[in-house]
Order: sequence, then structure tokens, then C-alpha cells
Amino acid sequence: MSVDSSAPAPVAPRTGWASLRDLTGYQWFVFVVCCLAWDLDCMDQQLFVLARDPALAALMHKPANSPEVGNMGPWATAVFLIGWGIGGIGFGVLGDRLGRVKTLTATIGLYALFTGLSALSVSQWDFMLYRLLTGFGVGGAFASAVVLLAETVPNNARPYALGLFQASSVLGNCTAALTSMYLGALQKQGAFPPDGWLTPWRVMFLIGILPGLLLVVVQFSLREPDKWLALRAAEATGARPSPWQQFTGTLTGIFTTAPWNQRLFFALLLTGAGVIGLWGIGFFSPRLVGLALEKTLEAEGLSGDQLKGEIGWWRGIGSLVQNAGSFLGIFAFSWVTGIFGRRPSFAVFFVLAAVSTAGTFWFLETRSDIFWMIPVMGFCQLALFGGYAIYLPELFPTKFRSTGTSFCYNAGRVVAAGGLFVMGELPKMFTGDTATQFRYACVTMCAVFLVGLLVLPFLPETKDKPLPE
Repeated sequence: MSVDSSAPAPVAPRTGWASLRDLTGYQWFVFVVCCLAWDLDCMDQQLFVLARDPALAALMHKPANSPEVGNMGPWATAVFLIGWGIGGIGFGVLGDRLGRVKTLTATIGLYALFTGLSALSVSQWDFMLYRLLTGFGVGGAFASAVVLLAETVPNNARPYALGLFQASSVLGNCTAALTSMYLGALQKQGAFPPDGWLTPWRVMFLIGILPGLLLVVVQFSLREPDKWLALRAAEATGARPSPWQQFTGTLTGIFTTAPWNQRLFFALLLTGAGVIGLWGIGFFSPRLVGLALEKTLEAEGLSGDQLKGEIGWWRGIGSLVQNAGSFLGIFAFSWVTGIFGRRPSFAVFFVLAAVSTAGTFWFLETRSDIFWMIPVMGFCQLALFGGYAIYLPELFPTKFRSTGTSFCYNAGRVVAAGGLFVMGELPKMFTGDTATQFRYACVTMCAVFLVGLLVLPFLPETKDKPLPE
């Protein structure tokens, strides 16, 4: 038998970042839409982080640096994260049953609507209600987008596309930071009447409506991944259960089927450690900046709206440089995990996150500290979230991928809410002024990163393996 020597040799798949060249035009379009959905979701999250203290201060009729506002901030954030967790779990199951695209559309509409309504708050209680409802949509968006992207791109390009997807979230975060800085500058110039209804924090929440414009693109321009369509077609050959039976069957199935139930538990602890570290500590960096600089700015003669505007400006600067570090950290994780694997990369970054976060909240004092301490903390903390975007879809089969990814990523928010309740009470255990109590509490909370480190031996290494079926 002769061999045709003229036949072209098979081309090996590209590796590393070069693998992104294997994406088709449609796959790039899915990538862009998923990034926009997640970026604008992150913008809404950061608008809340930056506007939280000024909003609560205005609604409670207290100074922004008062203990009352300081104690209420963690509670408002906890309520937001509880909504995030509940919505994430529910929409995660819907993503497996109704489809990735339909679920993504619903979550975008939900978080855009209630972010905008937050601007209409008249007390801290309806403000927290709006944050709870916003959380429902925010929670579902990540899993819908990341699973849609993971199932659309080629296997060799998947970790790099997902890493880039997560890194793009910094664009939304930076947009929120720049918005805070711009509004802070306007406030310093007297653009907002002292007794007027329209204030910088209300404007920030009104801007959060913009993601709703994505709805048309998502609804009419994307199609469900072939993997999901094939699974639904196979299920259609048997008796069709009711929608409620489908929903509960998917949710109970992942809890009762080995090895997915064990992976679910340990992956929840893995993500919960990072989520508590970020939302329970890292995203309180705007408060740290305000507490650290307030006395300095008052000594320089600033007061009233000028003082508030200047603090708003520096809170925005802090958020901006934190997200610049985050962008580099997510890229770093994508690069390191492609060489050493998922578990070694997580181990290194959990240690770095604990050290950098404790150091920042203990030592930050001056304007110059903001420009290097906060970016280093952002680099180490958000690198973990680049890992979650890559790793979580690799742990579960198509049948449970959206449910598992969303449950781990979002149920961790409920765990984090518990951490925030602790954060609201922990400062009271320490002596000193408000700033000192706050610093002690944040440094103590850094022990949570060790939980992620301890669960790594119980999870599989997925480097260079296809998605499970």
C-alpha cells in the first residue's frame, strides 16, 4: 500500500497566547460581547463600592467618617452579596436549563435596572433593598458569560481567552473610578448645590443603567454553544420533565453525583476565600484612603464640599491604581498557570494576597503610599479571580457547568456576606480611634486567604485537559 507523501501534515494546535489566533470571527464576537457584559457588570459593582459611604452618609444624615456609616457599610455590602449569591445560584441553574444566552440577557437587564433605581433611594433601608435586587442580576452574569465563552472557543485557546476576559473587567472598574474622580472634581468646583437632590453618588448610580443597551446585541446576535444544544437534543428524546423538575433536577443532581459534588464543595471554599478577601477587605480600600488622608487634608485647610470632593478624587485614584494592578495580576495568573498548572498558581497567589493585603491596611498613610501599596494589593488579590474564570468551568461537565461555576463563584458571596457581618462588628473588639480599629479588623480578616490554600490538595489539576463531558 502506497503512502501519499504529498498529503499535508496535520497542523499542531497553537499554544500559549498564540492560540488566540485560532479563534474564528464569530468566536471573537462572542468574546467581545461577553467581555462587555462582564465589564459593565463590574462597572456597576465598583460604582457601588465608590458611592457606598457617601450614599449612606447622605441617607443617614451622618458624616461619612462616622462610626455609624462605617458600621452600616459592611451591612449594605453584605446584603448586596447575599443577593449576588442567591441570584448567581438561581441563574446558574437556569443557564443549564434555558440556555447561556437567554440567561445572560436576563441578568444584564436586572442589574442595570436596579443599579439605576439605587439613585432614587430615600433611606439606607430602600438603598439596601435595591442593592439586594441588583445583586440578583450581578450574580448571574459572570457564570452565563464565562460558560458561554468557555464552550465557544477552542480548547487550546480557552485558558487564555478566559484570562483575557477576566482581565477586561478592569476596564469597567476603571470607568467607575474615573467617573468618581470626575464627579469629585466637579463637586470641588461647586457644581452640585449643597442642599440639592442631584449629588455625585446619585449620578454614579444613574450611569449604571447603561449596560441595558447591551440587551439587544446579546438577545439577537448570539447563539447557544453547540455543546449545550447537543445535550438538550439528547435529552429531548426521552420524557420531558416540567420546568420545575428540570430546575430542581439539575440543582440536586450536582449535589448528589460524584465526583462533581466533592468538587463543588472544595471549589466553593476556594472561591469563598478570594471573595471574602476582596469584598470583605480589598474593596474597602476607598474607606482606607479616606480615613488615612482626612486629617492631612483638613490640616491643609480643606473643609465642606472641598474636603468631600478631594477625598472623592483620591478614592477614585485609589480604585484606578488598584485596578491597574488587578489587570496585570490577572494576566500574570494566566501566564503562570499555563506553565505550572492551576493548583501551584493558586498556592502562590493566595500567599501573596494575604501578605500584600495585610501590609496595605496596616501601613498605608500618605498619598504616595496609594500609588504603590494599593496596586500591589490589587495585583495579588485579583489574580485569584483570573484563576477562577479559567479553573471553574474546567471542573464540571456540560450538564452541570453553568450550575457548578455559578454556585462556586456566587455562593461564595453568601459566605462573604457572613464575613462582612463579622467585619461590621470586628472593629469594636479593638481599642483606638475609628481608623485604628478599622485597620486592625482588616488585617485580622486576612487569615481567610489561608482557607483557599488549605483546600487545594482536594481539587484536581486541569492543565492541558479538555472540558469534562
